Amino acid sequence: MVSKNQKKLIKSLYQKKYRKQHGLFVAEGKKVINELLIAGLELQAIYTLDQLYFNTDEDHTFIVTEEELKSISFLTTPQAALAVFYIPKTIWEQSNGITLVLDDIRDPGNLGTIIRLCDWFGISDLVCSEQTVDCYNPKVVQATMGSIIRVRIVYTNLEVFINSQKNELPVFGTFMDGSNIHKEKLPERGIIVMGNEANGISPKIENLITHRVTIPRFGQIQETESLNVATATAIVLNEFKR
Repeated sequence: MVSKNQKKLIKSLYQKKYRKQHGLFVAEGKKVINELLIAGLELQAIYTLDQLYFNTDEDHTFIVTEEELKSISFLTTPQAALAVFYIPKTIWEQSNGITLVLDDIRDPGNLGTIIRLCDWFGISDLVCSEQTVDCYNPKVVQATMGSIIRVRIVYTNLEVFINSQKNELPVFGTFMDGSNIHKEKLPERGIIVMGNEANGISPKIENLITHRVTIPRFGQIQETESLNVATATAIVLNEFKR
C-alpha cells in the first residue's frame, strides 16, 4: 500500500528542486530498477506488483495494486514497478579518452539517448552545462535504460571547464560550416561539444572551439536544416571510435 506521504514524496520528485532537496530520484520498470540495484545504488523504497521481481528486503519493499502503481507512476502506461533511489555523488575525473560536452540540451529524451550512446561507445565522461536538463529527470532515467549508472555525469560552467582543458586537448564542435568529419583525422583524446536542439552551440562556447566539424548531407535537395542532436551525437561518436 502507498501512503499519502509516500505518494506526495514520489510526485514531488518530478521537479528538479525536490530531487535536489531530498537527494532522491525515481526509476520505473523491472529492467532499469534491477540494473540500478545490481550497480549498488542505495534504495529508498520500491513499489511493485510482485515482490518476486526483486531481491530486496521487506523494509524497503511495498506491494501495490495496479491502481496504486498508476497513481504514482510518471508513465502513461505504468510498468510493473517503481523505485526511489538516493542520488549518487559524482566526482569529476580526468578522462583518458573522449569527453562529451552538452551545451544546453533541453529535451529529456535526447539526454537519455545521449547517455545510452556514451555507454555504447565507451564514453565514460559526460559534462553538461548548468542549463541542460537534469539527468535524474524521470523521463531521462527511463530513456537511458540503465546506462545512467555506467557514465559519469557532471554539471558545471562549460566556459570554465573547457578553458581548463583546451591547452591540453583539442575541442571539437559541430557546425553547418565545419570541415567534413568523415575526412578529418580524429584523435583518441579530446572534447566534443554538442549544442542546443534549437540554437546549436552558444556563442560563448563557440569561441572556445578549436576544431569545427560537420556531418555532410548527401540528399539531392540539400534543404534539411539540421539533424536531431541525439542522432548527430551517434554519428560523431561513431566517427571518433571508428
